[in-house]
This record gives sequence, structure tokens and C-alpha cells, in this order.
Amino acid sequence: MYQTIRYEKQDQIAIVTIDRPEALNALNGTVITELELVVAALENDRDVRCMILTGEGRSFVAGADIGEQYPLDLDGGRRWGQRGSALMRRIEKLEFPTIAAVNGFALGGGCELAMSCDIILASEKAKFGQPEVGLGITPGFSGTQRLPRRVGVAKAKELIFSGKMIKADEAERIGLVNAVYAPEALLDGALEMAKSFTKNAPIAVKYAKACIDRGMQTDIDSGIACENELFAMCFATADQKEGMGAFLEKRSAQFTNT
Repeated sequence: MYQTIRYEKQDQIAIVTIDRPEALNALNGTVITELELVVAALENDRDVRCMILTGEGRSFVAGADIGEQYPLDLDGGRRWGQRGSALMRRIEKLEFPTIAAVNGFALGGGCELAMSCDIILASEKAKFGQPEVGLGITPGFSGTQRLPRRVGVAKAKELIFSGKMIKADEAERIGLVNAVYAPEALLDGALEMAKSFTKNAPIAVKYAKACIDRGMQTDIDSGIACENELFAMCFATADQKEGMGAFLEKRSAQFTNT
């Protein structure tokens, strides 16, 4: 179905692999189109409770394809940036948890793609950076917005203004990465984390994600009001009765996403 993407499901976990290793998985028009198709499928798949996004070979995504960007004019650059940013936002807004398993280079658009996920896990060989200013452009897929929200304004400015790459341990130290794994253990680590999410009530996880994401974009009183409402809505679900009933009966809960 796809030329540059591999898609599979293990139980209720979707695994999306960008498979263009000859170009270090750089984001060209085809990759973006196919990611749009995958995201559209995920938005409508009630069986999926977590997504893992990774790359084939020695790169996660080495950036957006420079050859495709080079000839763009003002309008072309605007359309390219808007399209990439819209894709990243759709990934960010998926209702279930998303994990980027960064196995190698995550530069430019690749770093921005990783940051559109809820969690970033990294191989010891991973490298992160926003090197766009060295090419005469700014980050274009929302890197100037998400990187400060991840690591703080001053550190984001340092990384973006310098265009330097950082290794996985530094990315973990500054809060860009949640955890670092040996290369051969990365995907297993991502799957283990995904399973720790999918064992819980999916509606409650969805609402918790919504509370966090909405709250981070508003004042604390509005965020608390959002939490109060979504907390209440949990009590209209069968899963709330199942979860609390299982606790009281000292058995494992069997959630049905209802």
C-alpha cells in the first residue's frame, strides 16, 4: 500500500516505520503524503490505543528533503511549511498516546516529527538538532514552537540559533528525550512503554492526554476546569465501573473502550 512507510499492528499498538533508508528517511512529498494517509487511518481506528513511530536503518528522519525545497519560492515555501506543520499537528492531536522511537538522526523535520509525539525514546546512537539556519531558513514544521515547550526558551534558542546537533544523553538531560536505550533494545523499550499505556482504560487515557495538552496552552484555572469536566465524564463510561469494580473485587480489569 505504501512506498516509503511500513505499517503494522501488534495487538492494539500501531507501529509506523518510515522506510526510505537510502535517503536517511528524509521527508519528501511522498513520505508526507503517506504519513497523512497513515494518520487518517489512525484517526478512524478505534482499535488502536498507542502508536510507535520509528525509522528504518541508521536514521529516524534526517530532515526534510533539501532537493525538493531548494527551488521553492515564497508561495511554495509557505505551502510546504503549512503542509508539514499540519501533519505534525494531526499527529500531536491523535487521541491516544504516541511514542517516537528515535534510532538515529532526528534533524530538522525529523526532530519536529519526533516532537509531535507525546513521548520521545532514543537509541544511544540518536542525534537531535534543528540545523535549518545553516541552510538559510528557519525551522518550518513548528520546531520554533515545540522545542521551547519541551526544553525551555533559552535552551531552544541556543539549539536553533547554533544549528548544532546533540547526542541522546544530552537530549535526555535537557528533557527532550524521556529515556535512552541500547540500539538493539529501543523498539522493545517502546513496546514495553506502549503496553503500560494500553493496559489502562482507553477513554481515561484519552481524557488525561486531552487535559494535559489543553491545560498546557491555557491558564491553570481553565486547565483545572477542563480536568473537572473530563473527570466527571469518566463516570458515564462502562470502563469506570469495570475499573473500580475490578479494584474492589481484587481482579484484573477488562476494559472495553466504552
